[in-house]
Amino acid sequence: MKKLNYSHVITILLLLVSFSVVCGLPKEKGAAGEFTDSIPSFRVDPFWPKPLPNDWLIGQVAGVAVDSRNHIWIVHRPKSLGADEYAPTEQPASGLPYIPAPPVIEFDVEGNVVQAWGGPGKDFDWPVNPHGIFVDHEDNVWIGGSGPNDHQVLKFRPDGTFLFQIGNAGKTGGSNDKSLLGRPAEFDVDPVKNEVYIADGYLNRRIIIFDANTGKYLRHWGAYGKSPDDSPQDPYAPNMSPPHQFANPVHAVRISNDGLVYVCDRRNDRIQVFQKDGKFVQEGFIARETLGNGSAWDIDFSHDPRQTYIYVTDGTNQCVWLLRRYNLKVAGHFGRIGRYAGQFIWVHSLAVDSIGNIYTTEVYKGKRVQKFIYQATLSKE
Repeated sequence: MKKLNYSHVITILLLLVSFSVVCGLPKEKGAAGEFTDSIPSFRVDPFWPKPLPNDWLIGQVAGVAVDSRNHIWIVHRPKSLGADEYAPTEQPASGLPYIPAPPVIEFDVEGNVVQAWGGPGKDFDWPVNPHGIFVDHEDNVWIGGSGPNDHQVLKFRPDGTFLFQIGNAGKTGGSNDKSLLGRPAEFDVDPVKNEVYIADGYLNRRIIIFDANTGKYLRHWGAYGKSPDDSPQDPYAPNMSPPHQFANPVHAVRISNDGLVYVCDRRNDRIQVFQKDGKFVQEGFIARETLGNGSAWDIDFSHDPRQTYIYVTDGTNQCVWLLRRYNLKVAGHFGRIGRYAGQFIWVHSLAVDSIGNIYTTEVYKGKRVQKFIYQATLSKE
């Protein structure tokens, strides 16, 4: 009998504690022939990103996106930094050597800052409370806001050149208005038709679509593809029938490679799936007993061509859920509450690069962006 190689044992133990995903579901069939007996695995990279230049400090990181070069973009909230965290001017006070970073930061693959910009400017209304960032197929940058008067979505070139604005700060018209928004949370752009889909949002209860070149209104819908209704709703209760309307916030929207639209109905603990015309396809619940801020915060897909898995941030249970896309069933999760690398304080948004790495952001007291390196797949047995 061969002697046990202790170096191999140590390697295996390290892998087991490196934030790999675990799963206890029976083997499922019908997932388009991909990953039917395994699930993705990740480990945190504690050295990404690299230290920021210019004595910068970031506040609550409310969005993350990946561009065509696998560069990572974040939008954060400089005003969320407390007086004990930064110097209020560019002349640091004694003992307070840090200043707020510009709200939009682009990182390269290694985690170096490429550029940073953002803030109030001419001809547009910069959001008081930035929320969500998306970089489209032409590398245009889309930004929204969730503050009480942040009813606008802004489109910029990668260098920060302003292109146009949808909606108006301080003006809203309800969930069936065709020009005004209601605290839009997130967005995605369909590269086929060049249409921008907006999760609208913290005030309204809908998905609304505009032409991504002109900002012209195209269509909108609420839960189950029906007309949204802004009348009061009963609080979510896991033992009751599924709610007929989205709850606030409608927190995220993402379009899959095969043209399906996935919506995070955060406080209702669910994801709803639609065709691009708003026809309802299916829904799935995540940690259905979750109350309060809910379990479905943000969404992106695994990097394989069929996008076999969905990744969902959950800022209430402080983890990232893995769902099988074909049936929206939970296959596993990673992360837990905590301040160490790989743990979360209000995990908020996520994005996946072209090689499968996951980038997460944290709001509230978390105030950071983290990278989880795609490892491979793990057998479910």
